[in-house]
This record gives sequence, C-alpha cells and structure tokens, in this order.
Amino acid sequence: MAAPAHKTTKDLNGTWIQNKKLSGSADLGLQIQGIGYFIRNIIRIAPITIQVSQYEAPAESSANLTCAVTNIDIEQSAPGVSTSKERHCLDGLSRDHSDWLFGSVINETRWISLEDIEDKFLRSGWLPEGGNNLIYTKAASVAKGWTATQIWGFQEINGERRHCRNIVIEKEERRAEFRFVYDWQERIDLGA
Repeated sequence: MAAPAHKTTKDLNGTWIQNKKLSGSADLGLQIQGIGYFIRNIIRIAPITIQVSQYEAPAESSANLTCAVTNIDIEQSAPGVSTSKERHCLDGLSRDHSDWLFGSVINETRWISLEDIEDKFLRSGWLPEGGNNLIYTKAASVAKGWTATQIWGFQEINGERRHCRNIVIEKEERRAEFRFVYDWQERIDLGA
C-alpha cells in the first residue's frame, strides 16, 4: 500500500512491510557483509516488517542533554529469523550498536538535504520535499571492514508515493547498490 500523504520522514511512526517485488536484491550486499547463504535466502524470501517509533527526546550520549533531537527506534522482524532492534538518534554522533545479524558496528544517523548527498545512487529518485528532510545513516563494521550507507525518504514508484531506502554497501573494491521499497500497513483498530 502506498504511503499516506501525512507520512513523512518527520513521522515514520507505524508498520512498514518490505515490498519484495518492488525492492532490489540485497544478496550481494549481504555477501559483502559476510552473511551466510542460509540467512541470505531467508532474507530474500521472507517479508521483512519494520515497526517504527519516532519521537523527539534528548540524545542519551549527546554533549547537550537539554536539546531534543529526533530519535527513531525500529524493531525489524521476518518469519524464520530473530527479531532485531535498531536505535537511531539523528544528531550525527557515532554510537556503538550490536545485533545477531551484523555483529558490532559503529552507527551514525542525521538529517540531510538532497544537495548534500554526494553519491549518485544514494541521491537518485527522491521526491522534492526541500530542506534537511532525508535521513542519512551509516554503519561501519570495524571487525569485518564493510560500510553500509542508507538514505531514507519517499519516492514515486509506479505512480505511488512509497517509503524507500537507497542502500550502498562497500568493502574494499566491492560495492552493492539496491533500493528497499516499503508498503504502509494500515493500523486496524479492533476496538471500533
């Protein structure tokens, strides 16, 4: 389902499901990251659901604890694999993160404008929303030597406005580029 007009990068709250037909293949990127064949196949087939909670709050490790910044907490799940959780604080500071799939990484997340994105693939396809309305996130694995850079925002796909992530994964001379496209999952109120 296309993203509702009221959903923007300033309000990603809710449930999003990766559209496998519209998304690119992450297989080469996962190979670069050292993910094994069995897990790559599950990820290739299984629908990935992300539950997003976005809010303003002081950053935990920021030098200025009185200033509220955007925080995005994501719980990612798929049948057949363990759930993973990500915490993004959009203040541009580096933070340690660890999960069962990628191990220990250093992550940085911040707001970015289209004009400030240098990589041609990461810059491509975004709807003109103006200002710092795209989300930049970069994870680096010191142990395995790869980086994963993503831009989050909205693109028009087959005439519909969709939440998307352009992703570049690199290690030495290897590079993978792909886009994830998400369907909005309308909340069903069972009490109505």
